[in-house]
Amino acid sequence: MRALISVSDKTGLVPFARGLAALGCEIISTGGTYKLLSDNGIPCIAIDSVTGFPEMMDGRVKTLHPLIHGGLLGLRDNEEHQRSAKEHNIQWIDLVVVNLYPFEKTIQKPDVTLEEAIENIDIGGPSMLRSASKNYKFVGVVVNPDRYETVLKSLQDNNGVLTDSLRFDLALEAFSHTARYDSLIADYLSGLKNKSQDKHFPDKTFMSYTKLNELRYGENPHQKAAFYVNGSSGLAHFKQLHGKELSYNNILDLEAAYQIVSSFELPAATVVKHNNPCGVAIADSISEAYKKAFEADSVSAFGGIVGLNRILDFATAELIASTFIEAVIAPAYEPDALHLLAQKPSIRLLELPNFIQPEWAYRFISGGLLIQENDQFKTNKDSLEFITELKPELKEINDLLFAFNVVRHVKSNAIVVVKNGQTLGIGAGQMSRIEAVEIALKKAGDAAKGAVLASDAFFPFSDSVNLASKTGIVSIIQPGGSKKDVDSVQACNELGLSMVFTGIRHFKH
Repeated sequence: MRALISVSDKTGLVPFARGLAALGCEIISTGGTYKLLSDNGIPCIAIDSVTGFPEMMDGRVKTLHPLIHGGLLGLRDNEEHQRSAKEHNIQWIDLVVVNLYPFEKTIQKPDVTLEEAIENIDIGGPSMLRSASKNYKFVGVVVNPDRYETVLKSLQDNNGVLTDSLRFDLALEAFSHTARYDSLIADYLSGLKNKSQDKHFPDKTFMSYTKLNELRYGENPHQKAAFYVNGSSGLAHFKQLHGKELSYNNILDLEAAYQIVSSFELPAATVVKHNNPCGVAIADSISEAYKKAFEADSVSAFGGIVGLNRILDFATAELIASTFIEAVIAPAYEPDALHLLAQKPSIRLLELPNFIQPEWAYRFISGGLLIQENDQFKTNKDSLEFITELKPELKEINDLLFAFNVVRHVKSNAIVVVKNGQTLGIGAGQMSRIEAVEIALKKAGDAAKGAVLASDAFFPFSDSVNLASKTGIVSIIQPGGSKKDVDSVQACNELGLSMVFTGIRHFKH
């Protein structure tokens, strides 16, 4: 048996190579891998001893040689291939162990240059992987250090030969590995081109996701589902500290919850159900923020998903532990808070210290893909247009801005009623805006008196203003831009409400 080993990630390599040597395997190696194996007393042959050519051009050329690729691609059961190999002194290579230059890690560095990225594009590695994978009937190929133990055991159990099924699986993994590698390169270079041409979207996009695990089911028990991850940031990279496995719906609601609370600089909390917030609140402490968010709609919040943008402390844990909550996601947990919540076997506890809002949002449709920038626009006081005779007071302005920041996370048509940094009523996902207003005001009840109201899109008629006024709403924030804005403004002036325009719409479908 003959193996070629050339790896960038040397995790677990020494014991694996030692196991191969113990089976009588002749090992060919390159550069740093050769040095590591030699330093650890593992017999190996330098690649240039096989090819007769030195590694050259800063290591760019070392394995691209007929004596290597002939040894990988030759069909052992083909007489012509056998004659060619004998004529040109090509020896078969039975196992290739290769992982590639760290291109992905390189381009994630904030100060990476194009030259550095280019030098971390592996050429020989993918070539060997593709050659070995194409000839998987005779050659084993390993790209993942996690496979070392399985491969070694298979060789030990089968007299130095890998099983047919394992060689097929390893080849599939290698092709997937090189496909993802090439897609990273294409996306990176495409991104550079777009920036140079002031373009937002590439002509082609490539996506590669790795299955993290299969889920019990999807949105409903009759639907199969799985969870895939991409990249190194975003919600998918949470750490689960406690509780049973997450469901498909849990993951969607956790994403919504963390996006909401990440919108605020003050301590913020939310409880989410069916991808919409039941309640959102800000306060001076995270425990007070959670208390207000839960009390905003305690009936709907039962069994919800909690999102926090501060470390979960013991005071907050006591509040959460007092009712049924499906899952909690926070940047971190105080030890005593984690211990308390972990006494509840049904709750899922997740930690995500550094949530980075993705730049792009993706939506798949049948046979296609929609891409847009994530809606991260946050309205501030300076951008408001005060268009009614009555102007809101500073306290009301703060609530208006909070409400408008919340409404962008609510399914359209969306209405949010707020007072003192706390949502009192949320009308979400209605086909009619007036019905969204009715729902939000109904949920707010008597507490709506003195509160403010936010709308994700303009009020084209005065009916919503009239309804808001009857329940005690004192100020309204909306994008403006309707041909009938004058009707809403006039209604506010007649009823003694203030209204501000933002010039920004926040539809969410």
